[in-house]
Amino acid sequence: MNEYPKRKRLRLPEYDYSDSGAYFVTICTQNRACILSDIIVGEGLDPPVCRQSDIGEIVENEILSISARYPNVSIEKYVIMPNHIHMIAMIHADAGGSRPSPTLADVVRVIKSKSAHIIGAPLWQRSYHEHVIRNERDYLDIWSYIDNNPAKWAEDRYYCEQIL
Repeated sequence: MNEYPKRKRLRLPEYDYSDSGAYFVTICTQNRACILSDIIVGEGLDPPVCRQSDIGEIVENEILSISARYPNVSIEKYVIMPNHIHMIAMIHADAGGSRPSPTLADVVRVIKSKSAHIIGAPLWQRSYHEHVIRNERDYLDIWSYIDNNPAKWAEDRYYCEQIL
């Protein structure tokens, strides 16, 4: 009998992802297709910025609607890159609203499923990457990483030629 390779566990064992906390999340498009935005290089000292495609605008609307769906969840920071998004999601378990508190997986699932449904086609790669933000220094480093991501696009591990 063939043994299938074991998938690497992506989540922390025994960790409750509905607990209050901040999470750094990366979600990639299916086959890392560059369909969400273009990186526009600034003139002079202007930093590069992301110009969203129509699909990117749909994704942004779903990100921004999370707090309406889950009042105890906020998206503190995000960037929509050509083939992935980065965001800091904050779950405030003690803030009321949804009971029980949504998990991080619930938040990601809503963004992925609602945007794919609106577009009417598969959009996202399976799963997502997350990092539990453990302290203020970690939070500030990730905030800066998200801010600077468009400027470092050519060096990004998800880099691909833009096709928009």
